[in-house]
Amino acid sequence: MNYGSLSIVGLEKNTGKTECLKYVLERLPLAHKRVAVTSIGIDGESVDQVTRTQKPEIVLREGMYFGTSEMHYRQRKLLSELIDVSDESTSLGRVVTARALTPGKILLSGPSSGSGLRRWIAHTQQHGIDLVIIDGALSRLSSASPAISQSMILATGAAYSANLTTLVQKTKHVVDLVNLPLTSEANLTALTPLEKGVWSIDIDGELHEVNGTTSLSQQLHFDGMDRCATLYVAGALVDSLLEKVRQHPTLRKCELVVRDFTKIFVDQRLFTQFLRGGGRVTVLQKSKLIAVTVNPTSPSGYRLDSDTLCEKLTEVIKLPVYDLLKEQQCN
Repeated sequence: MNYGSLSIVGLEKNTGKTECLKYVLERLPLAHKRVAVTSIGIDGESVDQVTRTQKPEIVLREGMYFGTSEMHYRQRKLLSELIDVSDESTSLGRVVTARALTPGKILLSGPSSGSGLRRWIAHTQQHGIDLVIIDGALSRLSSASPAISQSMILATGAAYSANLTTLVQKTKHVVDLVNLPLTSEANLTALTPLEKGVWSIDIDGELHEVNGTTSLSQQLHFDGMDRCATLYVAGALVDSLLEKVRQHPTLRKCELVVRDFTKIFVDQRLFTQFLRGGGRVTVLQKSKLIAVTVNPTSPSGYRLDSDTLCEKLTEVIKLPVYDLLKEQQCN
């Protein structure tokens, strides 16, 4: 893996995210890489606190670095060397960085925000870390933002939808968002410094701020924008804004730019209608999706056929799809 950071994101609870994290941690070549791992939530519990189902526990190997809260650091079941206690505070205490001196179990609960994650990753790089692995979740997609993580693995499965066709469609939608193309170099230069508001670039290349304070503002309007070539939404792209763009005779043909896929909070059907109507969406930053994993069993016990699920997903997303539990049973 030639990336300095990797996010593992579950599209729903019980889709196999922790199993995927375990699988990766067990197989990394530690003789050649320094690896650090953390979580934006809590990972490593033996029982899910919401569904009360069994969860795989996180076992670190000797030499791995990790970031977790003070409370969970005190509960660790391994010997470790304390590297740092940061000013980064969570509801479970400050974030502790340490190196495992023996193999053992750990509860991971690291920085709770995207900015906190970025600071923690930057700090680990001072200790020569080659790869940072972040445990994430769909509800906290900021952990998979390209501003934080260079690459990602998506975990999906029957817990996301027990209907195979629906599951494939919903997973494909997320994959399509992750794979949105980068905008032009000219747009990157003009738009990257803009962190708030809605902006347009006209056909002469002139930059203009659009009336309305944010992308969520009800007062946002698009009067007098018949010469717009590019529309940039620095914040969240939501249904109401996309519908206004879709209904506008000029804007619906413009290039619509967002910072990255984690800023898109749009209904799948509306997003598809926009694209089919000739709309185009690009990003300022993109992450590399390297694989998708599946858990064909839902928490209620309903099971999809693993081979069919992997085959159908591979067909539509054009990426490797793995049932990791099945892979391990076959080896």
